[in-house]
Amino acid sequence: MLRYLKRLQNKDLALDHSMISLGSCTMKLNATSEMIPVTWAEFGDMHPFAPIDQAQGYLEMIASLTEYLKTVTGFDAICMQPNSGAQGEYAGLVAIRRYHANRNEAHRNICLIPKSAHGTNPATAQMCNMQVVVVDCDDNGNVDVADLKAKAEQHAANLACLMITYPSTHGVFEEAVKDICAIVHQHGGQVYMDGANLNAQVGLTSPGFIGADVSHMNLHKTFAIPHGGGGPGMGPIGLKAHLAPFMANHAVQAIPGPHQGQGAVSAAPYGSASILPISWMYITLLGGEGVKRATEMAILNANYVANQLKAHYPVLYVGSKGRVAHECILDIRPIKAATGIAEIDIAKRLMDYGFHAPTMSASRWPARSWSSRPNRNPRPNSTASFQPWFRSARRSARSRTAPGRPMPTRSRTPHIPRPTSPLPTGTAPTAARKPSSRCRMCATTSSGRA
Repeated sequence: MLRYLKRLQNKDLALDHSMISLGSCTMKLNATSEMIPVTWAEFGDMHPFAPIDQAQGYLEMIASLTEYLKTVTGFDAICMQPNSGAQGEYAGLVAIRRYHANRNEAHRNICLIPKSAHGTNPATAQMCNMQVVVVDCDDNGNVDVADLKAKAEQHAANLACLMITYPSTHGVFEEAVKDICAIVHQHGGQVYMDGANLNAQVGLTSPGFIGADVSHMNLHKTFAIPHGGGGPGMGPIGLKAHLAPFMANHAVQAIPGPHQGQGAVSAAPYGSASILPISWMYITLLGGEGVKRATEMAILNANYVANQLKAHYPVLYVGSKGRVAHECILDIRPIKAATGIAEIDIAKRLMDYGFHAPTMSASRWPARSWSSRPNRNPRPNSTASFQPWFRSARRSARSRTAPGRPMPTRSRTPHIPRPTSPLPTGTAPTAARKPSSRCRMCATTSSGRA
């Protein structure tokens, strides 16, 4: 039985076997030393509402992590309550709404959101009863500054905020980001910076320096907490001093500070506090130079991947100097147009080779595109070994449609059974199924390699 279970385990593709270049979750290989404190009863068995005098060690760790995050982000205050990045967005916009209401400007309800922003931003704005106005992007993936300025002027009387992701989800650093922040401030709005891509900033710049008023930090992305399968996560927010009095507090166990009396956004005063030791350990072990080095490696790895693959997979967005940020968007549309082979087919080929495919089908990217984000973990030889198989998959796609060679209509790889139509309630799993009829790549040897 043990051997059987081990064989099943070995079939899984995990970070201890292979690089995972997902562009949505920033998957990292977490050091065991960072994870061990989570198993200690002193952290794992503490009730969220335990008497304060029984949780002094916990509070000391949280206070130390708070100071770390202030240094990293350039903000004056940190709210450790939000449980996720999306909840951090909500907490940040709630603070902005409270700020405007305190200034007798509760009518400010316009939220500007560029097309390159993180996908949860519009939903969060709607939850805060804001009206979303979309800002265009140029052909290089940058925010269209002229369009932003025009819409900020048009809605100046009611402008509440801008939600911007930096670097953008197009994988580029917005070169005009400080000017963008200044335009919004000039028209009475606040700047919310989505911190989903903070791991491309740490040690090199910061949201506070750039001009943001509030930003969330995905500790489960940038600061090493694993969050596969839906959780747990922590998405604390950093705020400038003028917004600090309006950040979330808690009615059951109030947190001392200028935000006394403010409502909560999470069930517990410090969110999922039991996983905070992971981020504390990560930052403490690396130190200032270490976290900066991690950022540099994330950017270097992404540019290495983009440079090595651009002849085979066009890189959709680059900056003015031809570089990307911490991820690159690979365009699969030319391959699809020429061969009929889609991104899902190439993904299956990469799995044959023992690599996890990049992120596919994100709504904020063009159809048939991938986001490759190798982040900071892979060593040079690991990242280098990734490239030949990408190129091999591209050659395999070309070989399927070589001149004079008919396109195959039968292929092992894409013919996983799927329903011909949605199964009605109570229908047995053996209902009529059919394979995909699209022409795809197929494995031509027993090893699965072309």
